[in-house]
Amino acid sequence: MSEAALKRYERRQVAHRAAERVLARTSALATVRERLALLDAAGDVYDLDRTADMYGNGVVETLEERTAAVLGTEAAAFFPTGTMAQQVALRCWAARTGNPAVALHALSHPEMYERHAFSQVSGLRPVRLTSEPRQPTAEEVRGLDEPFGALMLELPLREAGFLLPSWEELEEVTGAARGREAVVHFDGARLWESTAHFGRPVDEIAALADSVYVSYYKSLGAYGGAAIAGPAALIDEAKAWRHRYGGQLFQQFPTALSALVGLERELPRLPEYVRHARVVAAALREGFAAAGVPWARVHPEEPHTHEFQVWLPYEVDVAAEAAVRQGEQTGALLFARAWDRGGPGLAVTEIEVRAAALEWTADDVHGAVADFVGLVEKVARE
Repeated sequence: MSEAALKRYERRQVAHRAAERVLARTSALATVRERLALLDAAGDVYDLDRTADMYGNGVVETLEERTAAVLGTEAAAFFPTGTMAQQVALRCWAARTGNPAVALHALSHPEMYERHAFSQVSGLRPVRLTSEPRQPTAEEVRGLDEPFGALMLELPLREAGFLLPSWEELEEVTGAARGREAVVHFDGARLWESTAHFGRPVDEIAALADSVYVSYYKSLGAYGGAAIAGPAALIDEAKAWRHRYGGQLFQQFPTALSALVGLERELPRLPEYVRHARVVAAALREGFAAAGVPWARVHPEEPHTHEFQVWLPYEVDVAAEAAVRQGEQTGALLFARAWDRGGPGLAVTEIEVRAAALEWTADDVHGAVADFVGLVEKVARE
């Protein structure tokens, strides 16, 4: 990160803390004190007079049981990271199927952000179904020109705009994999927030897969942590590999407690966040049109989850500076996340809608957009 970008990041942190209005109080920009306050509610979800966990028992086992119950699976195993969790699940399936090839999307998390961990660490062989910014199709699964042991689907697909297939498409894709005698694994880091789009509870969604990975911090606001859920025999083996991979930590009660709080408090609210994200997305489109911006895109137009992308015809540095100044000068931080280059003269960022956004009306969003566009024009002239 350049010195200028680092300074802007620090300013964004300060602006986020000071802002009276944001769309999400994101943990990535929170202070240590604010994060510790999450455990104020821990006594409501677990008996704090019990002995602390050691090497995966106690509160960790309670979290695993609760997760399996919510997802409707026989068992679940807690992992410190999703990167470790998915490698373990897929190597266990590879041993059962006799095929280390994993069919996945080129934009999936392991391909984009894990430094080739599947192949470098776990002996797996990623096989790309498509590079298009959409979910893979059943036709692509059926037509893949080599055998594979597992199909991994990222639900939602973050890099494509937190996109989900329709329920019928998901049934067809999973059916196509099983038609090729492959197992199905859901990379469900954000599966919790997919219920509104599918119109089904999370256990019914998870039932389409042989195993599911979920994150505790991406939707539920926990300190970290992940889980693999599925058949008891698979989970027993996964716990053995968790130990081998160094994931059986001495104590993990702060993370496990924060995850239990998230399951209790945030999980029931996610559908409400998704509904309001659609209000915010529509207001953003209207606001940029009213401000005379020649081209702007909210993607997808109706968000599938409570997160989505915004694309604007500005240079990245201009958009990023205007976003920070808006927080500093108006007390309303419309764009709290970083901006990336989407192409020549295009800037893209992500929007997350959580509890803090529920007080924003469409008119509030319109006004914030007008302020932002005015700041963009000022920054561009400097």
